[in-house]
Amino acid sequence: MLEKFYPDLSVDKVQSINLEVLKKKNIKGLILDIDNTLVAMHEKEADKNVVDWIQKVKDSGLKVCIVSNASKKRVIKFNENLQVFAIHRASKPGSKALMKATRLMDIKANETAVVGDQIFTDIYGGNRLNMYTILVNPIDRKEILFVRLKRYPEKLILAKYKKNFHKSTTKRAQWKLKSASIRIKKHI
Repeated sequence: MLEKFYPDLSVDKVQSINLEVLKKKNIKGLILDIDNTLVAMHEKEADKNVVDWIQKVKDSGLKVCIVSNASKKRVIKFNENLQVFAIHRASKPGSKALMKATRLMDIKANETAVVGDQIFTDIYGGNRLNMYTILVNPIDRKEILFVRLKRYPEKLILAKYKKNFHKSTTKRAQWKLKSASIRIKKHI
C-alpha cells in the first residue's frame, strides 16, 4: 500500500520538469509547494530563478497556484513577485486546499500536477485526488525538526519506490483512481 506515497515523476529541481511532456499528458496547471521546493525554507521571497521559471510555466500556457502549509504572511510575501494564485495554511495532505486550487485555476483534478519535496504531504495529497505528482529533491538540508523526522521513513519508502517502480505503477494508478473517485465526490 506504499503506492499512495509514490510520485508519478521524480526530478532534481522544478527547472528539470519538462513542461511540454506535461502538456502532452493533458496537464493544464501546476500546484506548487514553496519551502524546499521552490526556495529554501529561510528564503522569504522568490529569487530570480523561481521568477523566471514561473514565467516560463505561464508562457507555456500552464496555470499556476501555490499551495503551502506556511502562514498567510509567508505566502503573501513569497507571491509578491510572482502574482499567481496562492493558498496558505493548506493542511496538506488534506484535499480541501488542493481542490480549491483546481477551482481557482478552472481545471479538473486529473488536469493538475502537484509539485513538492515531501511524499507525506505533497505527493500523498495529490495522489489521493488522482493528480499527477512530481517529487523534487529538497533544496536545503535545513528544515524544522518535524520535517527532519519525517525524512527517515520517507527515505525507506523512496528506496522501495526506486526498486519496485515498474512493478508498482499499475497498482498505484489503480489505487489513485479508486481513491480519487471517493474523495472528489465529497467536493462536488
